[in-house]
This record gives sequence, C-alpha cells and structure tokens, in this order.
Amino acid sequence: MSGVKVTRALLSVSDKTGLVALGQALARHGVELLSTGGTAKALREAGLAVKDVSDHTGFPEMMDGRVKTLHPKVHGGLLAVRDNAEHAAAMAEHNIPPIDLVVVNLYPFAQTVARGAARDEIIENIDIGGPSMVRSAAKNHEYVAILTDPADYEAFVAEIEASGGSTSLELRRRLAARAFAATAAYDAMISQWFAGVDQGEKFPPVRAMASRLAMPLRYGENPHQEAALYLPMGPAAPGIAQARQVQGKELSYNNLNDADAALELVSEFRDGPPTVVIVKHANPCGVATADTLIEAYRQALACDSVSAFGGIIAVNRPLDGPTAEAISGIFTEVVAAPDADEAAKAVFAKKKNLRLLLTGDLPDPARRGQQVKVIAGGVLLQDRDNGRVSRDMLKVVTKRAPDAREMDDCMFAWTVAKHVKSNAIVYAKDGATAGIGAGQMNRRDSARIAAAKAREAAETNGWDAPRTVGSAVASDAFFPFADGLLAAVEAGATAVIQPGGSVRDEEVIAAADEAGLAMVFTGMRHFRH
Repeated sequence: MSGVKVTRALLSVSDKTGLVALGQALARHGVELLSTGGTAKALREAGLAVKDVSDHTGFPEMMDGRVKTLHPKVHGGLLAVRDNAEHAAAMAEHNIPPIDLVVVNLYPFAQTVARGAARDEIIENIDIGGPSMVRSAAKNHEYVAILTDPADYEAFVAEIEASGGSTSLELRRRLAARAFAATAAYDAMISQWFAGVDQGEKFPPVRAMASRLAMPLRYGENPHQEAALYLPMGPAAPGIAQARQVQGKELSYNNLNDADAALELVSEFRDGPPTVVIVKHANPCGVATADTLIEAYRQALACDSVSAFGGIIAVNRPLDGPTAEAISGIFTEVVAAPDADEAAKAVFAKKKNLRLLLTGDLPDPARRGQQVKVIAGGVLLQDRDNGRVSRDMLKVVTKRAPDAREMDDCMFAWTVAKHVKSNAIVYAKDGATAGIGAGQMNRRDSARIAAAKAREAAETNGWDAPRTVGSAVASDAFFPFADGLLAAVEAGATAVIQPGGSVRDEEVIAAADEAGLAMVFTGMRHFRH
C-alpha cells in the first residue's frame, strides 16, 4: 500500500521538542490525537483536542504508569494488516480502530545514567511501552508511520501537507529503518550499563554498541573510499570527534585520525608548560615544551620540518596570534587547540583550506575506556593505553644514574614514545624531540632513522651538532639485542629509558655501562600498532 491517510495518531514523548508544531499540523488534517501523561498535557496547553489512551483502551493506567499502552487496542491498531480480511474482522469484532501514526521517543535512560542517578531511578527509566509501540508500528510500516526523532518531524509534516494528510510507503519505510535503529541503540545502551556499570563485566558474552552519524567525511584513507564520523550514544569522554570546526575545508578520515593522534599526545601535557605536537600520518614528527607556545612550535618544527609539511598540529594552550602566524608559514592541514583568540582566528582566516578545530578542555590521558578495531571476520576490543610511569617507579640498572636534566629528558621522551607507532625510538633534549623513529620492523633501524633525521635537522637549522648529542632516548619496548642501544650511543645519547624484560637485559646493561650511559627501566611497555 502506498498512500495511507493519517486519521489517528498516538503521541507519547519524553523529548517535547517540536511536539506542539507537529500536533498542530496533524490537527489541521483532522487527525485524532491519542496521548498520555505529560505529552497530552503539553498538547492540551497548546489548545489541541487530545484523547487519553486510557479512554481509548477503556483501561486505566496503573503501576505508576508502567502499564498504559500495553493493550490490544493499541497494538492491535498498530499491527493489523489492513487488507487482510481476518485482521479486519478481528478489529471490527473487538472494536479496535486503526492507528496510522506513532510518535514516540523513549525514556531518557542515557541522560539519567550520565547525571549519576541512583540505580532504582535508572531502572525506572528503562522504557517498555515505548519500544513496544515503536517496534509494532515499524514492523507494520506498510500501513503505519513511526516517528522516533524530532529531527524527522519537519520532513513528515512537509509530506502530509503536500499530500493532503497521507504518508507514502517510501517515507514509512525510511522511518521504520530509523525506528529499529533507535530501539536497537536504546537496548545497546541499557545492556552496556548492565554489563559494565551494574555487573562489572568488561567483556560480556554479547556486546552491543550504539552510535549516531555525526557527518559524512570527504573520503576515507583514499579518495575512492567513502567514510563517515559516528559519535557514541550515551555518556562519552570528549575528544577530537566533539571539536568545533571554526574554518577550513570539510574533514577527511585521515584528518580526524591524525588530529586524534595529535590531541591524545598533547593531552599528556595538559597540566604542563606550553606544548606543541606536530603529527604526520598518525605519528608525531616533532614535539616540544617551552615558556611560550610560539617557542614550543619552533622547537617542535625544528625536529623534522620536512615531515611537518602538510601535517597536523595540536597545542595545549589557547592559540595566540603570533603562534598562528608562525604556523601559517608552512602548509598545515589541521590545527587543534583548546581555544583561539581573535588574532589567531584572523591569521588562519587567510588560509581558507586550513581546518581550525577548537576542543575546549583537553581529554584526560588517564581516563578509562576501550578501543575497538575491526579485523576480517571479527572485532578486537582492548582497554585504551592509559598507563603512566612516575619517576619513583623507575629502576636505575646502570652504574650511573641519570642526572636531573637527563631524567627530565627521559620522562619527556618516554611520554612521546607512547604515542609513536612501534617499533618506536624517541631522542629528546631540553624538552624537545631531537629525532623520532617509527613503525620499523626492528628497533635498531628505528634508532638509526631517528638519528639520521636529527642529523638532517642539524644541517637544515645550521646547528653545530645534532640534538641527539647529549640527549635521552626512549624505547617503547625492551631492546632485544644491544645493537639498538649501540645505535643510540653512536647518535650521542647519554641516557636511556626503556621497559626492560628482555632475556638479554644483562647484555644491554653491560653495553650501556661500557658506553657510560645512564639507563632506567620502566617495567611498562607502550606498543602502538
């Protein structure tokens, strides 16, 4: 059946957005309005005639409103196949009039959880009648229209206005798909709360996840791949996905992926001095802290100005005009900052393609959460890497302990290495990266590549020696052989921070002692694939 005249509608919503305008549109087309509780009150206050569901069913609401729409006169009116003779006979025999439209959005379960309500209140905000009506209407979409989101009201009203009060099958099918998605997401949030918060199950036997489309993206990793950004439904820690885009081209998958990597790293320094992170292809290519943001940017850029071209920048302070001016000196895809002053915005306004993302508060690097990765035929789920090492956790394993400056550089290099693709080697000196080696198949090559980048930076910047001379070097996992450590010695490093735990630790420690290095073990590794 294509066009179905809407003669009777049942409205029961927790979110009253757009309700009155929708009710008025229905009334203009002579639609009988059935409703309950607060929805009925809101419609009546707007001057609309409303029939209580209890009057429609001949059965009172009971049990504190838990039982009001679970009735044959409601679900029979929704589920009846109108051109089926047996269904029509049953409707006539039991005086069940058809219901052609259901407008329902569900009890605010997620919002109740988010504000820290007690368990009993959370349970009471698990909707039963609402999802039942939604599913009944959506199943019988050949005859019944279902609205679950106020965002769909405008299109619905436009259609009935244009058709004289009827709905098309195309619209009803589209709304049914959204309705089933809404109930699935609702149940997913409830199941996650029960498993995680209520029962403490980190990895339940069945896991459902709910998300909502935020926006389509320009493309995926490559232009021939389509992509979109989804946001989790229910409570979620803020991050790059919630950032406000002030200017620039539409975002691509790579833009967001790289900006996320930059923001996660700069957030490690959210309580520290001004810090700038430059990322390319999800790997940092320069990181620095300094007394001012502009100086931190210059030091970060000096690490690898070649890779920084077309990169992503994140800062841990509101962006100022002079720093924005410096950043605009090379081609940059995205800049992410907690905020930006008017001078900075004016500078970037001249770069129409540059995307400026304002994040507000930076994410808490110690926050809990889980990461999801899709593999062929399945999904991998793990805790996010929120592990952090404090100085009192470090174990000095060499004859010489790091001095104060070396220890500062060790901690800085270790923090950065956590965000570099494995195998990761990071040289750092005076609060700035000197060279970064990422994503190699062996640790020795990462150490050599990082040293080579440092030599190139010295030539580019006119320094007498690469910044790896006198630096600290961090390795995200243990040195399985001494060769990686010896490559760092060749580069001029004087201190090493690494997890330890290799069967050849003694060999590596002996090589460090022979070279006069200070080395500390963290007891924690940071693989990042």
